[in-house]
Amino acid sequence: MANEEHKELALFIKEVHSSLRKSTLLHGADKAWLEHSKKTYVLENYAHCMEKLATTYWEANSAKSSSDATSRIKWTADFCFEYFINNSYLKCREKDINIATKVYINLDVEENFVSPIKLIDVGSCYNPFREFDYFKVLPIDLYPANDTVYQCDFLKVSLGSKIIFNGVEVEQLQECFFDVVAFCFLLEYIPDSKLRIQACVKAYNLLKPGGLLIINTPDSKHVGANSKIIKCWRYTLACIGFSRIKYEKFKHMHCMAFRKSLHRDIAVRWAKLHKEPFMEYALNIPQDFYHNNDVENSIQKETNVTYYEFEELPFYDCIED
Repeated sequence: MANEEHKELALFIKEVHSSLRKSTLLHGADKAWLEHSKKTYVLENYAHCMEKLATTYWEANSAKSSSDATSRIKWTADFCFEYFINNSYLKCREKDINIATKVYINLDVEENFVSPIKLIDVGSCYNPFREFDYFKVLPIDLYPANDTVYQCDFLKVSLGSKIIFNGVEVEQLQECFFDVVAFCFLLEYIPDSKLRIQACVKAYNLLKPGGLLIINTPDSKHVGANSKIIKCWRYTLACIGFSRIKYEKFKHMHCMAFRKSLHRDIAVRWAKLHKEPFMEYALNIPQDFYHNNDVENSIQKETNVTYYEFEELPFYDCIED
């Protein structure tokens, strides 16, 4: 069972998310996000709570959990090692070339990966990937938890031909520069589908051809409970230009790796061939389906949903209310 500090940290995180979603329902996502980004006191406390949860509880509990458990950081690092260092990307490249040949797509780009792997950790909080020597990490966060992380609003930052720093802030990110974009428990923080898609499109523009978008998102339900949502994610990311090359459902989260196809139409072809009637261009989470006509009831319902309870993020012991 979790101790009192554990519960208090989780409760604060839930309240921040609920407040942001309530503001989104009332005022729209753009305005809600803008106002949220100005709440320095809230963001500072959120950052420290997340760092404490991750370093004191999640990783520690992961180490003593059952053999099928893993942490979001370790899963990401291990997959990147296999893909880049052990060259499993070459199989994906071969598949891209075969599809391009069949549908007469002219490929004029190739992968160009050199060590160390250039990774941008979006919503990094405390820079957990710094422990891996095969990464060159750019950790960014809306409000960093320590001085190894740069301040940056990923949804608002501009893209250009180089990375521009202003002290501890990132003012511009470089297009087609990164090998990996990591979204570790990020998309469920963003309050609506439109902004989540915006984040993924930005990730696509930042990645080199063949680069990886890694997405970890919490879900404590069984693998089939939210399967349609996850299929919609795959469809939507394919429309952007990503091919999903790895998916695993763990007890408390989904772990996914998406490759930036050597040509966008390779991924779009998959989306067209595999589209099912329920699929739409959207990146929803279960809370998005609550009715907006009763905001207070909607937020209360959201707070009580097991899927979103931060007590059950990787590797919490379940807490009985």
